[in-house]
Amino acid sequence: MSIQEKDRATNSYNFKEMLEKNNVNLRPQSLSILQVNLTYMCNQACRHCHVNASPQRQEVMTLATVDACLDILEQHHRIDTLDLTGGAPELNPHFEYFVIEATKLGKHVIVRHNLTVTFDGHPRTGQSKEYLPEFFASQKCELVCSLPYYQPYFTNKQRGNGIFEKSIKSLKILNDHGFGKAGSGLILNLVYNPVGAFLPGCQNMLEADFKKELSASYGAVFNSLYTITNMPILRFKEQLKRLGKLDSYLEKLVTSFNPSAAEAVMCLNQVNVGYDGRLYDCDFNQMLGMQIVAADPLTVHNFDYDLLLNREILLAPHCFGCTAGAGSSCGGAIAEN
Repeated sequence: MSIQEKDRATNSYNFKEMLEKNNVNLRPQSLSILQVNLTYMCNQACRHCHVNASPQRQEVMTLATVDACLDILEQHHRIDTLDLTGGAPELNPHFEYFVIEATKLGKHVIVRHNLTVTFDGHPRTGQSKEYLPEFFASQKCELVCSLPYYQPYFTNKQRGNGIFEKSIKSLKILNDHGFGKAGSGLILNLVYNPVGAFLPGCQNMLEADFKKELSASYGAVFNSLYTITNMPILRFKEQLKRLGKLDSYLEKLVTSFNPSAAEAVMCLNQVNVGYDGRLYDCDFNQMLGMQIVAADPLTVHNFDYDLLLNREILLAPHCFGCTAGAGSSCGGAIAEN
C-alpha cells in the first residue's frame, strides 16, 4: 500500500507513525495565542487558498461570538496575543471593535492583512477600507501581509491580475504610516507562498532578496519575511488533483519531514477559533472540520484553559506540510534549512 493510500485509509496514522519513529511527542506546551477566523469572505479568491475564501462566502463571526472571545482574553492573562485571520478579517463588521477592545486588555494584536482590501473595500456593501492604515497604526497592530513574490508575474498568477500593483501601493501607504520602518515600533511582516507544488526556499535568503528588490524597485520596506508551505487541502488540493500532482506533492511533504520542525509547530502554543466559535488546534484543522472534543465539542462558550493545555492534538496527513523542510507555521519557517 502506498503512502497516499495508507493515509487515506487511516487518516492520521502515517503522521503519528512518523512522529513515533523520530521520538517526537506533540503535546501543547503553552496557550499564549488565540487565533480567530473572523470570516471566510475575502475580496480575493487566490488559487492556493486553503480556506476557499472569496467575495461570495457569507460566513461571518457574530458580535456575540466576538464578545465571548474577548471574555476569554480578559479571563486568561497567559493568552497575550490575539491573531486575527480570515478570509479578510477586516470584512467582519465587528473587526474594529474587536481590535480596540483587545488592545484595551493589553493584548498584542496580529492582523493577517492581504494589502488589497484597503482599496477593494467590502465586496458586497462597497464600504471603503481606506482608513485601515491609520487604524492599524493607532492600535499598534502587527501586520502579516500577503505578497507571493517581489515581481508582478508570479503574484498576479497566484492572486489575480493587478493584485501586485495594488499590493505595492498599499505597502507604501503602510510605510508612510511607519509600518516596517526601523524605530517606529510598527511591525509589518510579509508572507511568501510558493506558486505551485513546491516547498518554499530558504527563508533568510528569500527575505534578503525581497528586501533588496522591493527597496530598489519601489522604495518599499518591511521587517521580516515568512515562508509558508501550501497545504494540500480544499482549493489547493483540488488544483493539485486537476494537474495530476497531488500524490507527488504529498510524497514531497512526507519525504521532507524534519523532526526539528515538528517540535516547533504552531499548535503547541495556540488554539484556533472558527467564525462560529468552535475550537480547533489550527486553521488547517478548522477547514477540515477537525474540532477539539473533550467530553463535549469545545467552543468559546465552554472554553477550558487547563483542559486545552492538556488536550491531544488532532493529526492528519496535511500535518506533513508543517514539518516539511524548514517547517511552516503562521510565523513562517520554524527550523534551519
